[in-house]
Amino acid sequence: MGRRLWIALASLLLAMNAAAAGPRLYRDNEAPPLAGWVEFCSGNPEECIVDRREAEILPFTETLAALLSSVNLSVNRALIPVTDQNHWGIVERWSYPTDGMGDCEDYQLLKRRMLREAGLPQRALRMTVVIDENGEGHAVLTVRTDRGDLILDNKTDEVLEWFKTNYRYIKRESSEATGWVYLTLEPAGTALTSSNEK
Repeated sequence: MGRRLWIALASLLLAMNAAAAGPRLYRDNEAPPLAGWVEFCSGNPEECIVDRREAEILPFTETLAALLSSVNLSVNRALIPVTDQNHWGIVERWSYPTDGMGDCEDYQLLKRRMLREAGLPQRALRMTVVIDENGEGHAVLTVRTDRGDLILDNKTDEVLEWFKTNYRYIKRESSEATGWVYLTLEPAGTALTSSNEK
């Protein structure tokens, strides 16, 4: 095989591997945490600590897809949606829905706990804030995979790639340290695919 053919073949294989990785969101600068998250973390510090020894990106498999779908569906069907104001009499409270009721972040906290109990690393499971289709703040759970970022959401039983949700992604928990980071679509920001981030 000629040198040009080898170069062309190598370029094609690299492009195929890059396409198979799937699109993902990128981190930008540090973001202020939500008040409800800060309060939740003060009572549940183990929920908010980042263990950098854990995997940040999960290999996407049929087993993982089935687990994510099962957990998303079971939590969505088990809980009764209620705002924090109607439930607790306050604007924002992050908590596990132990009484069978909760709002968006409570759904996602329970999903994350169930996925951790199934053996997934918490570092790959990031609480995320979006602006939804109604222009309102909403919380989803991002699962970081080698095929892109997947979203578990109480508004749909389907696990979706982030770009198929029609949400505007604002910020999520950092996978590098306890705290939050703004999100961007620009890879010129710091990629959320690496532990060697700024």
